[in-house]
Amino acid sequence: MKSISNLDEEVRSLERLGLKDLRALWAARFGPPPKLRSEELLRLMLAWRLQAEALGGITPETRRLLNRRGAIASEGRALGDGAILRRDWQGRQIEVVVKAEGFFWEEKSYPSLSAVARAATGTRWNGPRFFGLREGSR
Repeated sequence: MKSISNLDEEVRSLERLGLKDLRALWAARFGPPPKLRSEELLRLMLAWRLQAEALGGITPETRRLLNRRGAIASEGRALGDGAILRRDWQGRQIEVVVKAEGFFWEEKSYPSLSAVARAATGTRWNGPRFFGLREGSR
């Protein structure tokens, strides 16, 4: 097992690596890297994997508790069946109806608000932020 100071140095060294080098390190240590374009996210994931490898990762009890929690509902579903979200975007109004089985926009069902926002705008959006459900929205 590595000493904590060696582990700390290895994790700190990730800050000096770019995306290509982070992917190469992941591939050398853990196999094919995740298909991420976010340098920061890959760096955080790699740091966690290095620490888990050295210190043991999630305990069986924690894993059980996480599994017991169940699936996470799409953000926005808690507004309740029939809730309506509206957003004016580039001169048109986008109106989404929240239903138990998904989010409805223009007579089509979507699994998440992000999927609706992408269909409506043609670009990737964080759906809850797009529809004003998060701080810093619009």
